[in-house]
Amino acid sequence: MKTIAGLVGLTAIALTLSPAVAQAQDANCYDTTAALTVEEQRLDNVLVVGGAAVGPSLVKLAGFDGRVADFTAKLCRQVLPRQAQQFVEREGNALWKAAVARAQSTATVTHDAYDDRPLYWARLQLSSALRQWKPRFAFSPHDRATLIQKFDWASRGLSDAQFSAKPGVRRIAVTGFDPFQLTGVNVRRSNPAGVAALQLDGREISTPEGKVVLQASVLPVLWGGFDEGVVEQFYGKALEQKPDAFVTISQGRPGRFDVERWAARWRGGFGDNNNVSSYGSVPNAPGWPQPANEFIETSLPHQKMIDAGTGPFTVALNRSFCEWIVVGSQQSCRTDEPTPGRVAASGGGGDYLSNESMYRANRLRIGYGATNVLGGHLHTPVLGQPADPAALTDAAFEKQRRDIADQVKALVSVV
Repeated sequence: MKTIAGLVGLTAIALTLSPAVAQAQDANCYDTTAALTVEEQRLDNVLVVGGAAVGPSLVKLAGFDGRVADFTAKLCRQVLPRQAQQFVEREGNALWKAAVARAQSTATVTHDAYDDRPLYWARLQLSSALRQWKPRFAFSPHDRATLIQKFDWASRGLSDAQFSAKPGVRRIAVTGFDPFQLTGVNVRRSNPAGVAALQLDGREISTPEGKVVLQASVLPVLWGGFDEGVVEQFYGKALEQKPDAFVTISQGRPGRFDVERWAARWRGGFGDNNNVSSYGSVPNAPGWPQPANEFIETSLPHQKMIDAGTGPFTVALNRSFCEWIVVGSQQSCRTDEPTPGRVAASGGGGDYLSNESMYRANRLRIGYGATNVLGGHLHTPVLGQPADPAALTDAAFEKQRRDIADQVKALVSVV
């Protein structure tokens, strides 16, 4: 298995002025030859030759461009390491809160409130600025990686995960994901799981069985981020507040929702958003209790979720899993029960980060002995793209995204 450090995915190619740095009022405090990650380099990607870059265009449509310019200017004025750390964490948290507020706004907005992409691309603009920043004090590569991680985690809702203290209110922690597979015209992709997380964060929902309050985060599509413990950081903090349920959410199959029965302790090697692959048993995140279960079974009320009639998409329990007969070469894939002692090869959600989010969250839950906390994974239908390959959005695309996210909200309230 590859070891993935915080800086994996950086390219050695010297780049021109990044989109974030280009907006800074003092570009002299940036080294525009400093390497960016593969993910950050996509900020320049366009849909048609000579067209506007997709990421910055989406940031501007959502009104986050002023926030980016303000950040890159103020970063230049940070003169002490502790001051810089407080600044980036504060700004990361502010970006998250702005994205949640926009997503849940009841006022008319200039761009679809259900669009998760502006948060994703704004985060990359700001992380690229941090990567190219030239501070006025001694600053090691480790210091920079730590600062970027603090910003990243704050901008994903990890600094904001505080449940309401109201008595008698049930608590549910949920996570979605960033957009992924962003090559070519796919650079405009949205992820309905991330959309749902923004729609759910901080919400208080009334159900026939009482009120439910939710806390949410959006996870990176990066093996390295998972190795650094982003899943455990969010759900570990949630466990301190005595939640009633965990629901990890990701995009899955066309046309239906799946409640996944099994999560597997295996990575299948598929490339992440930095084109990094990882293959083998899911590693531990240092500092967290993590039992060595090969498979973890959902404890979500799947039949109740299926029978709730949330619509418009079908909801099913996916019972499939695969285990290694000979590790690395021969698998047995079935829908019954895993064989005791065999190594997991894939869960119902596969062997990518979707499966691993369920596995890590619930391994942590089991490790803490929180067996009274329900836990499992929900795969959403696949979200298509705008019909015109040169368009950032269209009405059908927005309706499908809204339908999926609204059904996620309904299903989570059933939990």
